[in-house]
Amino acid sequence: MTETRNEWTVEDVAARFAEAAETAHKLPRVRPGGHFNPWMTMAFQVPERYPDREKLYRPLPPSPQAVERMLETMRWVQWLEVEQRHLVWMRANRYEWQQIGRRFGCDRNTAARRWKKAMELVVERLNTRLITLSTADTLGHA
Repeated sequence: MTETRNEWTVEDVAARFAEAAETAHKLPRVRPGGHFNPWMTMAFQVPERYPDREKLYRPLPPSPQAVERMLETMRWVQWLEVEQRHLVWMRANRYEWQQIGRRFGCDRNTAARRWKKAMELVVERLNTRLITLSTADTLGHA
């Protein structure tokens, strides 16, 4: 399920990565079967942790469309080098440039330039794919 677009921009791709990171955080946790830890259940039952004693607050699960977009975005990451992948996901998870620069051993401005270069690589790849698909459509091969 891909979006129909004329052309991708760096802002579009950055927004898609941020949405994918948010969707990933909303997914239910994967736990191995057969293990049980009663302490977390007890921690969720403490009424002082919630403003309304009548309700147990849980984040809503992501929609199927959001999960599909997340999976598509995760395929884009394969076009990048390993360091670029870490950089892109750190920024998608809203880390500050200073924290990202510290992680990669560079200045925050250098980290921002490297992030932009990674985004431009993805944009170039997506737009090339769009041109290829539109050419195939006009030739009647799709």
